[in-house]
Amino acid sequence: MKEQLSQDTRTGYGKWVYVIATLLIIMPFKAFGGQDFISPATALFAGLVFAFIFPMPFPKFNKKASKYLLQASVVGLGFGMNVTQALKSGADGMMFTIVSVIGVMVFGVLLGYWMHLQRKTSYLIASGTAICGGSAIAAVGPVLKADDHEMAVSLGVIFILNAIALFIFPPMGRAFDMSQAQFGTWAAIAIHDTSSVVGAGDAYGPEACQIATLIKCTRALWIIPLAFITMFIFRDKNSTSISIPWFIFLFVIAMVINTYCGIPAAVSDTIVYISKKALVVTLFFIGAGLSLSMIKKVGVKPLLLAVLLWIIIGVSSFFVVMNTID
Repeated sequence: MKEQLSQDTRTGYGKWVYVIATLLIIMPFKAFGGQDFISPATALFAGLVFAFIFPMPFPKFNKKASKYLLQASVVGLGFGMNVTQALKSGADGMMFTIVSVIGVMVFGVLLGYWMHLQRKTSYLIASGTAICGGSAIAAVGPVLKADDHEMAVSLGVIFILNAIALFIFPPMGRAFDMSQAQFGTWAAIAIHDTSSVVGAGDAYGPEACQIATLIKCTRALWIIPLAFITMFIFRDKNSTSISIPWFIFLFVIAMVINTYCGIPAAVSDTIVYISKKALVVTLFFIGAGLSLSMIKKVGVKPLLLAVLLWIIIGVSSFFVVMNTID
């Protein structure tokens, strides 16, 4: 009875903390130097602290809000980008994208087999690492007919590494004196989810954020061929549903409008600012949605596989970026 009362009390307090924290993040507070007082990393950390102290008071809202707010913020960031630059960046990194996606998928499946992991789990983790984290897993999961446990483990592993990446990548970039272009490219390739990629890029600088978002969204389009290839490999005629990332296409449309429709700078700047605010709120929601039970479900082997793949893509992309981009 006392435990239930304590749980109800913590949930009650959690509702107020959740709402107040969200409002504080939305407020346009400025720190010294004109930067937003609450950075993407700070918001994610605040969400993680919340998750370990309070039960999630609004689980359904938090899950949907983090998903759709992220998509809306990515589309909004498109109003600050240029199509000509996008095509150039896409062409420059096309060959490495092809090699890295195929390489990570092959390594992931082989390492998973060697570690005696379930085939579907290792395939999902490899997909999330190769392309764009949770979005890729959500896309190929129905094609694989992955069960709830396999999806939870794969998403949990990827999410844990995303949280870590947002904290360690910007300091690593500064330690190696990476340029804005170098860091933005590296983050887009080596970090899994779009939210953490954009968050890390924003923490490093405005140019890094633009490049990281652009390359990540281009890379995310590989979800579509991966889903069809997965259908062919697993040969299950009954699993034909594919989760297409429509917000990526809206992101491209936003870039086209910004480039060719003559939108006033004040309007596009306002949309980009609101989108960055939405991203910071999203990261708080994502952090708040994590739980100890999710971490316990992951297990050692899936986490080890994800870390090994992360090291492979992180180190290889780092050397490529440092030697090919100024």
